[in-house]
Amino acid sequence: MQTKRSASLYLIRTKKDDIGMMSITRKMFLIYMLFIGLFISFTSNHVLSFSENRSLDEKIKQFLDSHTYRWRDMNVPEADGKVLYDLIIANNYTQALEIGTSTGHSAIWIAWALSKTGGRLITIEIDEKRCRQAQANFEECGLSDFIDARLADAHELVPELEGPFDFVFCDADKSWYKNYFIAVLPKLEAGGCFTAHNVANRGMRGIRDFLDYIEGLSDMKTVIDRSSMSGISISYKIERNNHLFFIQFL
Repeated sequence: MQTKRSASLYLIRTKKDDIGMMSITRKMFLIYMLFIGLFISFTSNHVLSFSENRSLDEKIKQFLDSHTYRWRDMNVPEADGKVLYDLIIANNYTQALEIGTSTGHSAIWIAWALSKTGGRLITIEIDEKRCRQAQANFEECGLSDFIDARLADAHELVPELEGPFDFVFCDADKSWYKNYFIAVLPKLEAGGCFTAHNVANRGMRGIRDFLDYIEGLSDMKTVIDRSSMSGISISYKIERNNHLFFIQFL
């Protein structure tokens, strides 16, 4: 009797063990299938994102090529647009502000870079006609989703903006450059940079005051990009505890 009972218990334990193993195997299979599903989903999204990005690149390039000789109304030249683009890509900036849109040439270069870093641009223009033309240009080149174009007086709007920002491009009234910078500085993240156009001529009204002020700040590191005929100042914000960021200079 004892032998039969032992054999029965052994069979019961064996069956339970088999059922337990089957349960574990099934769970492992389900986890494996879930992993495969997530991998396929990620891969598909990644390929789609790459395809969309390539399509946007082509659309922007075609637009810029077709407008090479059409940029007037105080727009930056192409070379300066590329400087802004490279700065954003090199430092992975995502929260950008532009003061002075004109009809949108510089904003297109900035937003193009932001489309790759996952960022967005706020750009301000005081002239209604130029602002409308800029918005039409953003729509035509496919960058409207990356740009918040505002018709406003930057003297009033810039101090009201909450931020934070990690990239700022200033290309508006030169006599107000210093004021724009002072308004933005508290909202500029450490490691971020404030760039300003047309600083090659230090004798221009407002430029000397702006450069003297910003170059005298201990928490800012400023260089002038001389590859631009107009001159672009690039000022990086440094943490107050003197810990320097590994920042990308041109």
